[in-house]
Amino acid sequence: MRVLSRFLIAATDPRQFPAPALPEVAFLGRSNVGKSSVINALVGKKLAKTSSVPGRTRSINFFELRWPGKPQPELIFTDLPGYGYAQLSREISSRWPDFIEPYLKERPCLALCLVLVDVNVPPQQSDTLLLKFLSSIDRPFVILGTKSDRLSANQLRHALQSIAQEFPLAIILPFSARTGAGRDELWRQICQATHSHHAHSEVAHLQAPVK
Repeated sequence: MRVLSRFLIAATDPRQFPAPALPEVAFLGRSNVGKSSVINALVGKKLAKTSSVPGRTRSINFFELRWPGKPQPELIFTDLPGYGYAQLSREISSRWPDFIEPYLKERPCLALCLVLVDVNVPPQQSDTLLLKFLSSIDRPFVILGTKSDRLSANQLRHALQSIAQEFPLAIILPFSARTGAGRDELWRQICQATHSHHAHSEVAHLQAPVK
């Protein structure tokens, strides 16, 4: 899928968030799990900044996406700060209630959360806590097993089974930003979630009382 994309804003306060309009897809995960690389692989260009130093993202970065031939944007990607990396993560954790939690709990246009986990390491407690939090606030999510190209087919199968044992009800997709494996299926999940969000929003609008 070919898309046109651009950076919108980096927000560290809910007052800086763009006005809620388009469906949004949030990318969450531990520092160095490859969030920026996944975003860049999906849009086909270097949109989100990548770094060899974990924890560089300390804001919620909003990116606007538009389909070729369409005059208006259709979708927003949001890249959230990583967690699980020493001092930087303690800094992010201390600010979680300030802007990350309000975004996840209150953002009306948030259609899907993509929780990235590295399939090369066992499931981490911080990932479990995040998934339990998303479940508690009824946010739909998909688990994305990143860096899948580093494992053999047999190793990848075992890694995905291990994740599935931890999160038996979740949709789990393997993904490689380097080879593009899993890109089409991830786009299908994103489109399905955003279409569903559109439908629910239209129903809610029709059912809203007239003032």
